[in-house]
Amino acid sequence: MDVYIMIRRKKATILTDAKESSTVAELKKIVEGLLNVGVEDQRLLLDGLILEDGKTLSDSGITVKNAQAMNPIQVTLSCRQESDGEFEEAQVDPYSVPPELPEALKQQDPAV
Repeated sequence: MDVYIMIRRKKATILTDAKESSTVAELKKIVEGLLNVGVEDQRLLLDGLILEDGKTLSDSGITVKNAQAMNPIQVTLSCRQESDGEFEEAQVDPYSVPPELPEALKQQDPAV
């Protein structure tokens, strides 16, 4: 069955689907095709744990029960840095933060 995955890195988001029987390496190939980052230069994390390339998605904890179309599971992508060959720290930026409400629009205290 299909699982739905949201892959996040900094401000980038990739939404994709895959079979539960797909491997983590196959998921990385999807990312490679979109971001031109080699499979060996990617690290996928689920709840802070590194997903192993040879394992299936279901063996890695990604199942139809927790990765549905209306509620995809979030996986974090970390890429190898060219400068030192180490993987960057996993970072996901918030989608957006609304600006603070202007004083004129803030609710006034009716007791005053």
